[in-house]
Amino acid sequence: MKFMKLGSKPDTFRSDGNNVRYVATELSTDIAVTVGDVKFYLHKFPLLSKSVRLQNLFVSGMEENCDEVQISDIPGGPVAFEICAKFCYGMTVNLNAHNVVATRCAAEYLGMSETIEKGNLIYKVDVFLNSSIFHSWKDSIIVLQTTKSMLPLSEELKVASFCVDAIASNVCIDVSKVDWSYTYNRRKLLEENGNDPNCNGVKSRPVPKDWWVEDLCELEIDLYKRVITSIKTKGVLSHDVIGEALKAYSYERLRGVSKGVFCSGDVGKYRSMVDTMVWLLPAEKGSVSCSFLLKLLKAAIVADSGNMVREQLRRRIGQQLEEASLNNLLIRAAEGEDVMYDVDTVQKILKEFLMQEQTAEFESDEYEIREIRRPGILTDASKLIVAKLMDAYLGEIAKDPNLPLSKFVDLAETVSYISRPSHDRLYRAIDMYLKEHPSIGKGERKRICKLMDCKRLSADACKHAVHNERLPLRVVIQVLFVEQTRAAAASSGSSTPDLPKALKNPNSGPHRSSRSAATDPEEEWDAVAASKELKALRAELAALRLSNGIGVSTENGLDQAAIRKTKVSMKSKRMFMKIWSSKAARGEHGGSDLSQSLGSAQPEEPKSTPSRNRRLSVS
Repeated sequence: MKFMKLGSKPDTFRSDGNNVRYVATELSTDIAVTVGDVKFYLHKFPLLSKSVRLQNLFVSGMEENCDEVQISDIPGGPVAFEICAKFCYGMTVNLNAHNVVATRCAAEYLGMSETIEKGNLIYKVDVFLNSSIFHSWKDSIIVLQTTKSMLPLSEELKVASFCVDAIASNVCIDVSKVDWSYTYNRRKLLEENGNDPNCNGVKSRPVPKDWWVEDLCELEIDLYKRVITSIKTKGVLSHDVIGEALKAYSYERLRGVSKGVFCSGDVGKYRSMVDTMVWLLPAEKGSVSCSFLLKLLKAAIVADSGNMVREQLRRRIGQQLEEASLNNLLIRAAEGEDVMYDVDTVQKILKEFLMQEQTAEFESDEYEIREIRRPGILTDASKLIVAKLMDAYLGEIAKDPNLPLSKFVDLAETVSYISRPSHDRLYRAIDMYLKEHPSIGKGERKRICKLMDCKRLSADACKHAVHNERLPLRVVIQVLFVEQTRAAAASSGSSTPDLPKALKNPNSGPHRSSRSAATDPEEEWDAVAASKELKALRAELAALRLSNGIGVSTENGLDQAAIRKTKVSMKSKRMFMKIWSSKAARGEHGGSDLSQSLGSAQPEEPKSTPSRNRRLSVS
C-alpha cells in the first residue's frame, strides 16, 4: 500500500506519470481502485460513506483478503470515476455540459444516492441539470449529443428525454422572447462585429422564426428525429418553418443533395437519413418546395430506399408538380440501364398530379369496398403549366438514342388532352426524337407526329416544318395548308380554317378502295404527293408571302404584317387541288372536302377523360 506525504489538505488528485492517480494527503491510502488502465490509490472512509457499490466491492475484497478493487464497466471511464472520487473527498468538482452526463451515469453506477447520504452526488447533478443545463439553448444541445456515448444508462435515467423536451420548448417560445445569446451563429456574429462601426443595428434586427434551424443541424439523425417530432407534437410552429428546418438539415448532413450530386459511402446510414427526412415531412401541401422533394427522391433512388418511401415522395411531388423545373425532373436512370433518364418515375409523378382532378370517395357494401373518383380542384392554369413542362421534358429525353418510342408517346399522350395554345415545344421534341432515331419506320413516324396539332404551330415552327425532311410528307402538307389558310384568314379577319378530313386521315372515307386498305398509308401518300409537286407548292407559298411587294421572309420567321395583307393565291389553291385530285379519282375522298374546309373554321373539341372507378375487394 502506498504512503503519501505531500500535503495536509486533499484538494486534488496527482499523477506519477504511469497511469497512477492518488490523493495529496499525509494519510496513507488503504484501498486501490483500478478503472480501465488507471489505478487510483484512495482511502476507504470517504469513498465507502457515499457509494453503495464500493461498499459491496470492498466487502467482497475483504473476504478474499484483497485490498484492490477492479471496476471495468463504469460509464465515463477513469475521468468520470475521478470526478465522483473528488466529490467523496469534498474537493471542488467542475461540472459542465460536456461531462455532466458521464458524471450522472457514473454516480448512478456507484450508487451515490440520497439513501446512503443526504446531498449526495446524484442529487447535486440533477439540481445542476434542472437549474442550468435545461435552461441553456447551447448546453442542452451539447448534453443531448453526449448522451449517445452513455447508452443505455442515459436513456434509463431519461437525461436524453429531458434534453429533447428542453430543446423543443426553447424552439417553440415566442420569437419576441428569444435572447440571441441562445444561438451559436447569432452569438458569434455579435462577438465578431460588436465593435465594428459598419455593423450598426445588428443587435436590433428582428428574430426570424427559423432562428434555431442551423443549430440543430449538429445533432445526429436519431436525436434530430426525436427533437423534430417533439416540436411537431407541441403544435406551435407552422409547417413551413419545420419544412425549412428539414431542408437545412438535409443540405448539411446529406452531402450532395443540394446540388443533386450524391457521394458514395455508408449506403445504409445514407438510406436511414433519407428515410427519416421523408418520415418527418409535414403532411401539409407546400410545407417544402417541389424542388427539395425531387432532390429527396433522387437521393432515395440512389440510396435504394423502399417502395413506400419513394411512393410517398412521388405523391407529394405530384401534388406540387406545377412548381417543378425541367432540371429537377431530369432524374438519371439507375446504373446498368440503357436509357439516360428515369422516364417511368416522371410518368408516375405526372399521373399523381392528374389524379388531383378527382377526389376519392369510398362506398362499401356487405362484400366489398369501392373507390369512386369524382371531380377535384385541379385548375386549368396548373394543368397548362405542367403540360408545357412535359413538352420541355420530352425535348430533353428525346436526345437519348436508346429511348423507346413507346415511353415517349405514352408520356406525351398522358397530357395530350390538356389544351395549350402552342405546340412548338412538342414539335421540337418530336423533331429531336426523329433526328436521334433515324432508323424508325414510317408507321412509327406517323404515330409520333400524331401527337401534335399543326394548327397550333407558330409561323417560325411552320417555316421549319415545311423544310423538315424528317417529317412524313403528310405532315408537311398539313403544315403547308395551315400556312396558306392562316394567311387567308388573316387577310379576311376570320379564324384559321380546319384541316380537310382527308388531310387529317388520308385513309378515311366511305369510298376507300380495297387496295388502299391493304397498302401502307405512308407509302400511298408518297405516291400521291410527288416531290416535284411538293416543291412547287412550297414555291407557291413563298410567292404568296411576297405578293404585292410586301412581306419578306426572314431568318427569324414570317413578316406578320405581310401575312395580314396577303390574299389567298388561287394558283396555290389549284396546286392543293391537284395533289388531292389523284386520290379523289381513286374514290378515297370526295373533292368537296378541301373546298369546304378552305371556307370554314371548326374549333377543336377538347378531349375528355372519363372518371375512374376502382374496386377493392375485401375478403
